[in-house]
Amino acid sequence: MRPRPTASTAPRATSTRATSTRATPTRAASPRSAPQLDLALPAPRQRGGARPGAGRKPTGTRRGALHRTRVEISRHRPVHVSLPIEQVVGRMRRAAGYDAVRRGVAACIGRTDFRIVHVSIQANHIHLIIEADDKRALSRGLRAFTTACARRINAHLGRRGRVFAGRYHATVVGSPRQARNAIAYVLNNWRRHHEHKAGAAARRATVDPYASGVRFDGWATPPSVALPASYEPLPVALPRSWLLTVGWRRHPLINPREVPGPDPDADAGRRRPASRTVPS
Repeated sequence: MRPRPTASTAPRATSTRATSTRATPTRAASPRSAPQLDLALPAPRQRGGARPGAGRKPTGTRRGALHRTRVEISRHRPVHVSLPIEQVVGRMRRAAGYDAVRRGVAACIGRTDFRIVHVSIQANHIHLIIEADDKRALSRGLRAFTTACARRINAHLGRRGRVFAGRYHATVVGSPRQARNAIAYVLNNWRRHHEHKAGAAARRATVDPYASGVRFDGWATPPSVALPASYEPLPVALPRSWLLTVGWRRHPLINPREVPGPDPDADAGRRRPASRTVPS
């Protein structure tokens, strides 16, 4: 007959279960109950997008105007526009350049919402004073001017491609003094770039033959310039805004020998007047 288990053998099984229980991790020590750490990882870098320094960088010697938001245009305020010329086109102050700009101005004659009032042709840029009803009229009128001008100059050079470099720079004229200074800056801009010293005929002249100042009636003294018999003045439009007809005349008339703006050849650290007059 098999003997019954004694008291000394029963605790042996109990001891085994107790050992198994101690080997199991407790709930407090479980890794699942530990708090999660919030790691702020940087976002992956992407090509392009709105970030500092994004976009194509301007290159070349003429980088054009900055991409700023265009100001509001109205028919009561004229606009001073500067158009840079591509370097490959060459010098604009010659017969072909004058003829191209004249064709461009003539292409805008007859527009009721866009008028070119003053023009100045320099070696590598063109200045315009424009009256436009709104921003759309300014944009469409300038497109008509630049297209007609570019076609003419490219036909003369026997090339294809851009004539005007980059974006144009526009400044809205908002006061009589600013209107007076803008007119003087455009019509006498050749003196700022020392074009009035380019030859004996230029030294004798008091107005720029490559600008619309030949027919301007706001000179302080009668202008003098030796023009050939075949010379055709730029066909600019008559102004209609108060600033360009009456307002600017509240200030002194424009001296033909006035040099607008600071001297580009002067030291950068010196304070210079907004305009000056060269001796006769």
